[in-house]
Amino acid sequence: MDHSVAPVLDALAEYQRLGRYGFTPPGHRQGRGADERVREVLGGALRADVLAAPGMDDRLARGHRLSDAEELMADAVGAEYAFFSTCGSSLSVKAAMMAVAGGDGGLILGRDSHKSIVAGLIFSGVRPYWITPRWDAERHFSHPPSPEQVRQAWQDHPEAAGALIVSPSPYGTCADLEGIADVCHEHGKPLIVDEAWGAHLPFHADLPTWAMDAGADICVVSVHKMGAGFEQGSVFHVQGDLIDRARLTECADLLMTTSPNVLLYAAIDGWRRQMVEHGRELLGDALQVAAYGRERLGTIPGITVMEDELLGVEASHDLDRLQILMDVSETGATGYEIADWLREHRLLDLGHSDHRRILATLSMSDDKHSLDTLHDALAAWRVQCKDPKPHGIRLPAPRELQLDTVMSPRDAFFGPCETVPAEQAAGRIAAEQVTPYPPGIPVIVPGELIDAAVVDYLRTGIAAGMNVPDPADPELRTLRVVAHDAGDPAHR
Repeated sequence: MDHSVAPVLDALAEYQRLGRYGFTPPGHRQGRGADERVREVLGGALRADVLAAPGMDDRLARGHRLSDAEELMADAVGAEYAFFSTCGSSLSVKAAMMAVAGGDGGLILGRDSHKSIVAGLIFSGVRPYWITPRWDAERHFSHPPSPEQVRQAWQDHPEAAGALIVSPSPYGTCADLEGIADVCHEHGKPLIVDEAWGAHLPFHADLPTWAMDAGADICVVSVHKMGAGFEQGSVFHVQGDLIDRARLTECADLLMTTSPNVLLYAAIDGWRRQMVEHGRELLGDALQVAAYGRERLGTIPGITVMEDELLGVEASHDLDRLQILMDVSETGATGYEIADWLREHRLLDLGHSDHRRILATLSMSDDKHSLDTLHDALAAWRVQCKDPKPHGIRLPAPRELQLDTVMSPRDAFFGPCETVPAEQAAGRIAAEQVTPYPPGIPVIVPGELIDAAVVDYLRTGIAAGMNVPDPADPELRTLRVVAHDAGDPAHR
């Protein structure tokens, strides 16, 4: 296929060149009706904000702009089919779950799944068959499931409709997807991969294996995370005969907005062309910059750039080295404190921080100068960091984080519930999810039996700077739990 063209981007350019005008939404008419103060900041984006049809294409989409762009994307990455989404991978993964296991099905899932997957369970009623993460208890860190764990899960739950694995994780750690895909296909069942952090993987051989190359049946990527798209730009990739593509498209259509943002489509389309033409060179340069940054950042006293610790038979299968994960526990400070200091004093934002780590997510946009800036900022923080106060976070043992699922997430969330003081929640069934964000992996999922250790961890974490945005009470003074008369085994 001719990858020098970008059908959506080209159509948008033509719209502007011809001076088209629509008596249609959006009401700002490409910015002419917007407040001057808005135009000053968003002028370029407003000019490109047009309807998909009639606008970018005619009312029947006879120009095939979007479908042509999707075909080019599939060809670029070696998938059989691609579908663009403007509602993020949070929508895409829900559509994939519903297409594979909707109705009355179940999915084998890593318990390190993103909150969007839990939301998919709640919306759809799909039953989760959880795989416990492999825990590094010393570092309080979880690794993706292994093929052996997935094989055991299939033996325990042969009725499952498919499996869903998150890889790479938000930390860049990767599962053995080829091994997991082989296990799933031995059972004649599909593998869905939430590869939100891996849109760049098809375009350079020194990056971890791309899910389609590993044999996955559906792969969902977020172009904005490690690519060059706008926030919310996402793509499904599909291959093989284990997926009903018509059902997948219909599930996506059920969840998708009827007013997709053409800006997002155009950015995905233009990024695909850039990657086909220059991706190997750009990502090769980025990997060199990452190696430079890893070496420099590792010279700061008390900061350990994690790499070997993340790999191994009982750890992760591979690592995206564009994600620079740093353990700061030797300094006595939390990652929350460091992230706040960098933002306030050096105008730098980090993608992730927790009680003992910070994460710098690199992309092809970074260079040695940006890494020097980060190094100098962290070195300056280290000089002024003297005798930090103990963080006071009560870290549970891995077994205490493994909550028992006693109700379906859907029944627990939508059923009768009540609000109780957090200190009284132990032994009750959760009716809401509680998720430190980022990385967005729920500590409590609706339907799980809450224990005191997890409540203590979350409450002391919040006091130390943890962000927990999704419960009804983000300070976690209270928790929503299943009502006594709704099947709570602790109060029958």
